[in-house]
Parts: sequence; structure tokens; C-alpha cells
Amino acid sequence: MKKIYYLSTLALLLSVSTFAQKVVFEEYDLSNGLHVILHQDNSAPVVTTSVMYHVGAKDEVKGRTGFAHFFEHLLFEGTKNIPKGEFFKIVSANGGSNNANTTQDRTYYYETFPSNNLELGLWLESERMLHPVINQDGVDTQNEVIKEEKRARIDNAPYGKIIYRTGINQHIFEKHPYKNSVIGSMEDLDAAQLNEFIAFHKKFYAPNNAVLVVAGDFETEPTKKMIEDYFGDIPTGDKVERINIVEQPVKAKKVTEYDSNIQIPIKLFIFRTPSNKDKDAYVLDMVSSILTSGKSSRMYKKLVENKKALQVLAFNDSQEDYGTYIMGALPLGETSLDEIAKEMDEEITKLQTELISEKEYQKLQNTFENRFVNSNSGVENIANTLARNYMLKGNTNLINDEINIFRSITREDIKRVANKYLNKNQRVEMDYLKKESEQQ
Repeated sequence: MKKIYYLSTLALLLSVSTFAQKVVFEEYDLSNGLHVILHQDNSAPVVTTSVMYHVGAKDEVKGRTGFAHFFEHLLFEGTKNIPKGEFFKIVSANGGSNNANTTQDRTYYYETFPSNNLELGLWLESERMLHPVINQDGVDTQNEVIKEEKRARIDNAPYGKIIYRTGINQHIFEKHPYKNSVIGSMEDLDAAQLNEFIAFHKKFYAPNNAVLVVAGDFETEPTKKMIEDYFGDIPTGDKVERINIVEQPVKAKKVTEYDSNIQIPIKLFIFRTPSNKDKDAYVLDMVSSILTSGKSSRMYKKLVENKKALQVLAFNDSQEDYGTYIMGALPLGETSLDEIAKEMDEEITKLQTELISEKEYQKLQNTFENRFVNSNSGVENIANTLARNYMLKGNTNLINDEINIFRSITREDIKRVANKYLNKNQRVEMDYLKKESEQQ
């Protein structure tokens, strides 16, 4: 009886935690097209202001890759009212932190301040949107910064071409701009003229191509007034025409990439998968968890525990138009890459031919419930999730409802999706090898 009581109490606590995780928000549009999302949480005296622009590496043209990532850096250079190099200093001097990041689909800027500096955060982002200084000096400065970033993160970093997709995307996409890396080509950036950077900014960095999120400790009506005061008069940009490129199915092939920075090779299987709006993308997240999440996962037990692999990986990188599913392992000792491939194929076949057990399914559901409860801890995470769900998935309330998608996934769904996407005849098999001195 006591055991039942404890289990009931645990279930109640989990239910309360999940309910308490509900994120209340308000959203509306300014007359210039800027979408605004407000999430008020007065439990701690901090507030995040963030702006996400619907522009990423996929929006670049052939011969001019790397522009979106370049602007992630360039828009910290300074504005009409913020001297060059002062952006970060202003933030830190007022007790805040800030950063930015770029993907294939969007660029995101944010600041987190003590809540009495909310207006400062709004002013900074309005300055970035309305008054950026885009001149040759700033372009030259950031060009060198990005070259150093590429050297540090990709050229001279072990497995950098995998982590940043420069050695993967071109094998899985033929026509879609996802085939290019986010950091782009240094030759393209060197060749670009100042007027091209100015034109790119004019096209994409307008209020009607952005979402502003304020999350944290604030009062709603004064905040709405400040938002209108700082952003309301920013001119609307031209409507951005979105690309609509349909890829043909991947044809099976085997490729080799080399990396002089590694000591241990890696075998990879790479598959193209659906958009992040598709339920199957969520199923593939669960497939990844089955294969490599924790020491009880299938690939870990099969390869790491049996001393055949040093490390295993499987994850679905779902994006706005398509996703990429990558699974692989670093062999240990005398294990060959071919043996690694055989072992991974056996695990894929099991998923395609057998339903996972009820016990494994319940563990999976518990894992994703726990991730959901923890995913929106802190106003920075909430701001990011609200912006991303609105812009890339078209449903802001997924911040509350996404867990229901995972709950709806069945064991049959997992088997079906494994059959649909993890096929030998529609994948790239990659040997990622050490580049020896004679090949350099």
C-alpha cells in the first residue's frame, strides 16, 4: 500500500510540474509588421529582450554565401547612436549579458538585464534594427573576425567539418541552399562589395521580417508603450519572397572526408528528413533517444559497452524546410568502420521490423516529459522558444503544446518512421578519416 501511495504522489508531482510549466504569453503586431510576444514573469527581477530575424544561410545567393552569419557579427559594430565597439560595453556596464547566433533559417539577438534596464534593452534592439552603421571599416573588421572563427571552429578543430556541417550538407542536398554551411565561403565574403551588404540588410532586417520577444519581470502596459515608442516608427520593408525548392530523394552513395585534426575516424550515416513542422520530425527525436540517449540506449550498449566504439551519436537536426538525421560511431581498438556500419544497420533493422517494448516506450515518454519540464527554465530559454516557434513553426503556443505531440507518438509510429526515413537506398554513408601528412 505504501508503494502505491508513493507512486501516486510521484505522479501527482509530475502532473503539477507539467501544469506549472505552462507559459502564458500575449502576442500582437505593430502597424509596421513587427510581431511582438510578451511573457510576463515577475518571480525574479530579470528581463530578456530579443529579436529574431527570418533570415539565415538559406536566404543567400550563389557566390555570396555567409552573409547572414556575417550580419550576426556586423550588427554589433555600432549604430548611429552607439559608437563602434561600444555595444557589449553598454550591456555589461548595466549588469546585462547578450549574444547572437545564426542558423540556416534565422538570426537571433538577445540581451538579459536586471528588470530596471528593460528600456535599455529595447533601445539597443531598436538601434540595431533602425540605425546600424554598415561601412567598409566594419565589413573589413568583421571579415577578419569570421576568418579567425572559421580557423578556430572548423579548420583547426577536431571533427569541425561535422559539427558545423561543412563536410556533410553538400552530400545530402543538391539544389537547396541548405547544402551550404552557415559560416559560408571566405572567398565569397572577400569578393563581396559594400553595396551588396547594404542591399542584403535592407532586404531582410526590417520589422515585418522579425519578431520581438520580451520575457521576464515587467509591467505590460508601460512595456507596450515603450515598444511602440522605440519600434513603431521603423519603416516596413518589402515583403520577403521565401524560397520553395523541392529536393529529389537522396540516392545512396558512399563518400570520404578527411580531417588532419583527428586521431580516431568516424563512420556516419546521413539521411534527409522532413521539416520541423512535421510530426515525423518529433518521432525521429525519439528514435535518437532510443539509439544513443544515455548508457541504457541501444547503440551505447551494443557498441560502447562491448568495447567496439569509443562514442556513439544519433540526432535529428530538423529545420524549417528539411532536416538531416545523422548517426555514427567512433571505433575503438581494432574495430573497423565496416564493422561499425554493420552494427548500426542491425539497430536500424530492429527499429524497422520490431515494435519497441512497452517498458522502453514508457521510459521514452518519461524522458521527453522530463525534457519538457526542464526546457523552459529561465526567461532566456523561454524568449528563444517563443520566437522560434512563432517564426519557424508558425505556432507560438507549441511552447505549451509540443509535449502533446510527443505524447501522441506510438510504438507503431516509431517503426513506421524508421522504415520511411532510415533507408539504405536513401542515405549517404561517410568515412571521416584522418588526413595524413602526404595528403596535406
